[in-house]
Amino acid sequence: QSNLQQNTTVRQQVDRITASMSDFERNWLANPSSGRMSLYATLNNLIKSNGLRNTAGPTYTPLDPIGSKGQVQPTTSAEKQTNAKWQTIYPGIAVSITVEGPYQRVRHFVREIESSRQFLIINGVELESVTQSGVATEPTAGGATGGRATLVSLRLEMATYFHRPEVINAQ
Repeated sequence: QSNLQQNTTVRQQVDRITASMSDFERNWLANPSSGRMSLYATLNNLIKSNGLRNTAGPTYTPLDPIGSKGQVQPTTSAEKQTNAKWQTIYPGIAVSITVEGPYQRVRHFVREIESSRQFLIINGVELESVTQSGVATEPTAGGATGGRATLVSLRLEMATYFHRPEVINAQ
């Protein structure tokens, strides 16, 4: 009797987890083709709407699902090995971008990325103070550089993921 109840409980938990995963895929993950174009447009619009200057990237690197033929092998390049840590069961894209602008606008840019409908995960952030000429400045003891409108350079490492092919075919 006890074993039967435990099996039923485990089955209910598995069903609940499966339903949660299905809900996540349907409501948050886009199809690869439309999601890719939406990602490009979203990032470009956010850069433009925040008045930032794109200084490097965005660079897009495909992330093959774990277990696929394109999965990283031990002899591949360092870039592919770095991207391997962001691989999941979902296909995706790793994005690297560097923008420059006033601190408040850069902060607003990051907030808009985090709150956008585009499913983006920020994996790494580098923030550096720069002068108008683009040369890094040394912060003072208080953390300020002494300029009125301090420009900062922001480098983001992000990843986005898409529906798995079998989910697309099932719909």
